[in-house]
Amino acid sequence: MFFKPEGTATAIGSFPHKDAEQACDLILRFIPEIPVWPQLPNIDFREQMDIQYCEGLPRLVLEESRKKICFDTSGDFSRDFEEFYNNFLEDNLGYFKISPEFSRGIYQMEKKLSEMDRSSVKYFKNQVTGPVTFGLSVMDEDGKPVYYNEIFRDVVVKAVIMKARWLLNRFKHLGLDQICFVDEPILSAFGSSTYISVQRSDVVACLSEVVEAVHKEGALTGTHCCGNTEWTILIDAGVDIINFDAYEYGETIAYYPGDVSAFLDRGGVLAWGIVPTSGRINQETPESLLKRLKSVVHDLAGRGIDENLLWERCLITPSCGTGSVSVELSEKVMHYLSEVSRIIRQN
Repeated sequence: MFFKPEGTATAIGSFPHKDAEQACDLILRFIPEIPVWPQLPNIDFREQMDIQYCEGLPRLVLEESRKKICFDTSGDFSRDFEEFYNNFLEDNLGYFKISPEFSRGIYQMEKKLSEMDRSSVKYFKNQVTGPVTFGLSVMDEDGKPVYYNEIFRDVVVKAVIMKARWLLNRFKHLGLDQICFVDEPILSAFGSSTYISVQRSDVVACLSEVVEAVHKEGALTGTHCCGNTEWTILIDAGVDIINFDAYEYGETIAYYPGDVSAFLDRGGVLAWGIVPTSGRINQETPESLLKRLKSVVHDLAGRGIDENLLWERCLITPSCGTGSVSVELSEKVMHYLSEVSRIIRQN
């Protein structure tokens, strides 16, 4: 599937709204060509980016009083693993579903799309929390990230695969080309003292396994990381779209000109998160954001990459999700996002 967005806009999945229909209406108004289903953590803690994907994972404990999840890796867990892997091997996608209690946005957006004229929709975007972020964020009973337990790490990877596949199949009846983002915000800390024992090869292997499964469903894959990271990890993992905070870290993608050039040559897309999702947006206009974007694109082109190709393979997004900001600011982000995209495509 060849993707040439040419400045089309889409969004990161998290929104602050407490009404799923309101969030979906906002999305369809401002990013009608690549809409997303919204994650709505302010409605229920179960819609937080890790908890939302926890159903069906063996030995996972949902602590409602603390609004947390953890894994119990103690004792004999062979029977729990047998059930999980049997459902994985039997391709039982229903076992890995995301229930309405864990996502109002999935079901509301599906309803909205099924009832509307979809001729203007180019792609539909799903998202899952990536296996590295999930594994390093969710602890075992002793407070250690479950990622470091290789047995449970494999469970996390397989669960993310099946959640992504369940989502893609959930929306297939709408007849839309699809994208699935495997969001890995924790990669912004890759190489730091906190995660010094996390091996690059393991990160690439975990991501590659999910990417391959998404590709087999006929969908494109993207990865969002809202800080600086070693961007070649995503390239080596085979993702189709690299989404980064271009507002704060736009220059970092230019540290790897040869790899980025090869990525674009094979059809890759850069998703520039140029619209800030903080109070800094109040210091900007769509025009000033476009000026900032042109500057970082020009800088990357100065490293030997065809600037026309950069604009052809350019997707526009917010710098991050807006789930932690006010509804008012979130809606301003979406408005500016739409305007920046409109100006790019008119020029």
